[in-house]
Amino acid sequence: MTDPYKVLGVSPDATDEEIKKAYRNLARKYHPDKYRDSDLADLASEKMKEVNAAYEEIKNQRENGAHTGNQGGYNNNGGSYAGSSSASGNPRYNEIRRLLNMGNDAEAERLLNEVHEGDRVAEWHFLMGCVMIKRNRYVDAQRYFDTACSMDPYNREYRAAQERLRSRAGGYGGGYQTSGSGGCSGCDICSGLLCADCCCECCGGDLISCC
Repeated sequence: MTDPYKVLGVSPDATDEEIKKAYRNLARKYHPDKYRDSDLADLASEKMKEVNAAYEEIKNQRENGAHTGNQGGYNNNGGSYAGSSSASGNPRYNEIRRLLNMGNDAEAERLLNEVHEGDRVAEWHFLMGCVMIKRNRYVDAQRYFDTACSMDPYNREYRAAQERLRSRAGGYGGGYQTSGSGGCSGCDICSGLLCADCCCECCGGDLISCC
């Protein structure tokens, strides 16, 4: 099935208002009345059907919680959600996104680790952050998202994931896992911006601030 977001020419992270605007623009462009006496009438009619179907598909997805506008890399269950289309057009990253959406984070991580360090672009860090979300390693995920955003500051998918994780972290008082075997530390939490104004058990107790 054709990606409905591609049909409308918008990113999966577009807001509902942006999607509605894109739909209206295309509806005006391909409205059958404009081509009534033209040889392009049939083509415009088919294109209009495709645009309508794409718009309805996106609305249904969002109403059913499959994707929420402007929230980036998360679904309603809190797991990672990478869009199906690679920002860089790299087939490897398309495959990794597919694996993440299927829940096969182990294979996704294996493919990511095969990428040479010198070739690890912003999308690599974003997708690795999605893998870390799957593993409940939120501090590590935040670091990868931060790196992705610093490398590609204008990418809305990366920025939405970064902000979503920071917002989500506000509901927790600590306990984020890191890649180390000894659990998390106060410094890890602070550097991940996950408990800037809270009291953290990682530092010795519920009433001791982490900074």
